[in-house]
Amino acid sequence: MFTSLIDTPLKVTLLTSMVLLGCGPNNSQESESLVKESPKTEILSLLDFENEQYLELMKFSHVQSQLVAKHQDMKQESASQKGVTQGNQALAITLSAKDNYKSSFSFEPTSSWDWQALGEFKVALDITNPADLSAQIYLTVTDGKGQTHNRSVIVPKQSSETYTVELAGGDLGLETGIRSNPKAENDKTVPVTWRWGVKQLDLSQIKSIKISMTSLLHDRTLIIDDLRLIKGAEYSLDNLTNIVDEYGQNANVDFAIKVHSDEELIEFKNKEEAAMSGGLLADRSRFGGWKSGPKLDATGFFRTEKYQGKWSLVDPDGYLFFSHGLANVRMSNTSTVTGVDFDENLVGKRDVNDLTPEDSKGLNTMQGEVLDTQYVSSSLRRNMFTWLPDYNHDLANHYGYRREVHTGAIEKGETFSFYRANLERKYGERGPESFLNDWRQSTLDRMNDWGFTSFGNWIDPTFYDQQQVPYFANGWVIGNFKTVSSGNDYWSALPDPFDPEFAVRARVTVEAIAEQVKNSPWCVGVFIDNEKSWGNTGSISGQYGIVINTLSLADKYSPTKTKFTQVLKDKYSSISAFNQAWNTHFEVWQDVSNGIVVTEHTDAMVEDYSTLLYTYANQYFAVVKSELKRVLPNHLYMGVRFADWGMTPEVVQASADNVDVVSYNYYKEGLQKDYWAFLKDVDMPSIIGEFHIGATDSGLFNPGLVHAEDQADRARMYEEYMQSVIQNPYLVGAHWFQYTDSPITGRAYDGENYNVGFVSVTDTPYKEMVDAAKRFNGSLYQTKFGPSKN
Repeated sequence: MFTSLIDTPLKVTLLTSMVLLGCGPNNSQESESLVKESPKTEILSLLDFENEQYLELMKFSHVQSQLVAKHQDMKQESASQKGVTQGNQALAITLSAKDNYKSSFSFEPTSSWDWQALGEFKVALDITNPADLSAQIYLTVTDGKGQTHNRSVIVPKQSSETYTVELAGGDLGLETGIRSNPKAENDKTVPVTWRWGVKQLDLSQIKSIKISMTSLLHDRTLIIDDLRLIKGAEYSLDNLTNIVDEYGQNANVDFAIKVHSDEELIEFKNKEEAAMSGGLLADRSRFGGWKSGPKLDATGFFRTEKYQGKWSLVDPDGYLFFSHGLANVRMSNTSTVTGVDFDENLVGKRDVNDLTPEDSKGLNTMQGEVLDTQYVSSSLRRNMFTWLPDYNHDLANHYGYRREVHTGAIEKGETFSFYRANLERKYGERGPESFLNDWRQSTLDRMNDWGFTSFGNWIDPTFYDQQQVPYFANGWVIGNFKTVSSGNDYWSALPDPFDPEFAVRARVTVEAIAEQVKNSPWCVGVFIDNEKSWGNTGSISGQYGIVINTLSLADKYSPTKTKFTQVLKDKYSSISAFNQAWNTHFEVWQDVSNGIVVTEHTDAMVEDYSTLLYTYANQYFAVVKSELKRVLPNHLYMGVRFADWGMTPEVVQASADNVDVVSYNYYKEGLQKDYWAFLKDVDMPSIIGEFHIGATDSGLFNPGLVHAEDQADRARMYEEYMQSVIQNPYLVGAHWFQYTDSPITGRAYDGENYNVGFVSVTDTPYKEMVDAAKRFNGSLYQTKFGPSKN
């Protein structure tokens, strides 16, 4: 017998950072033709907002709310006559998202929902968007253990659909090496895309279902109806079979720039080249600075300066410079796992002295006798492709290998780059990999023609000597030094910067970078490392995980712990003074040196945590800065590119105290003003190292971290994001991630399969994105700094 949402008392809770406003007859007329019949499915339980008692159970603060009469205001027939939809009323909600970083509302039972006996099932709900803007929502289900299951989806403008979240069965237990799998052929709903958290919750104690929005530039109105549980189904592997064509595109979907033949690919190339000038915009200096603006001191290298109250970069010739361009312009992340492997004894191991993670090193091609040991290690992966070349084929040079995979169906194996193969088809091959030379020049011409001022991070070093578009160099400090943990180390554990080996590896890394850069004035600066799990605000354990976990270690095993113990001994005059502040009962300092486990946190402890976290982060940045400036004194230290899920005030301050430009990766609709108010206190030149927006109308299964409904919507959102950046007086640039779409079957390292490129897998530009870039970049400097001075 199924547990009913109706039988279980329910409350709708408004979280403190949103305002819910009414949507009554007077302002819902535009919704008249939107709400439509839900797909017919077997309903396990239902909440239809028909009964007024649900309004009485709502607990709101500063809220006006109203049920919308569907049969009157939306001209819908009695839903009970049309299928699944129940009743004549729906819940209309306007979220004041523009003025609140996070806006959300949740459905919570007075006691937990127990859904463990339901078998395969989904949460379903009907959502209408009556506005002229699409709306990305996050949907979070939380269980009694505090575990969360997080998904996101775009609700197109002027639309009404049924959205579903698989909580049991389906593809939840299936690891395919793709961030988002193809939709089941018989699924008539819109699946909400998996993002992060725990896929398989404790279904015996579900505590809430929350809908939220984060960092939006506009308020949004949604109409919610028929929150229900419906029967799920087993996910068939047929959905993953023969999904990729010979060009690396979706084999089952047609779209505007889809390539069907080599002749069509070359035709697209010729048309683009005929329309492209490749020259700099008229108001640009040779380095992409604002030639029509003021002339400041020229040092021969890029630098920073606060000009008329706004931080700015200054190009080598003394012109104001705003860095806007595309990141990840390289072949390294264009390959996908084929499901084939070889004898590991013949593959060999990585060199322990490697300075770069394998996924950033290119193809890593296997050759010779190792190819004779080929075997299928994953039929699931192998069956995704309608075509892959034989090893004696002209395009077999685009095979590669990964010795390690972060997330995927297999832990290692062969890869293939359809993007590289398409470049060879497009340009031909007059000599060994001559197509890459053609690609490089085409890319440089595109950057200038599209109005970008620089590249972003992760640029193929072969661009360094081109002297046509400014670039940023990058490196990773990797090696056999000791590490510490934040307790949530997504990509990897964090380095122990007090270990002398860390400084040794940092020196080796920056010396290699300096050898590539050759003191070039075209290099703006250097990024070192990326998106480390420094911690996040919201809880003491989350913000100070590095400190709390490191304190549990013995000094003799951890140089950072040794430093922490010394800092505490320097602050407190005696162990008794320490005990009083920390509410502990240690007899001697050696007890602290041996490692301490903390589960409760006094105010004094939190204050010390903050000091220790800053001490740790400051050492990291100070070591890297010292080594970098020793060999590249003329180039800017661009920081570590904080992820918004992996930064704390202490770590940001430590960065600001050492770097030339603080860098942040920020995947949202735009920069919400309250969230970014901290930049005023930091008062440093800052840069957005990564952002993107994607859709699924070009055949990819996952839009990316920020959703749009189609390519036109992507273009609109790109321009609005950049407007929010350029209006901020502390930001000196923003870089779009990335140049190309991800492989549709997922990039080899972690399965990202996003539509986030300015060009597709066939190297064909998305016209909507190019046009948007030209519009924005054409007035970039006037918008940022005002009318020209000439």
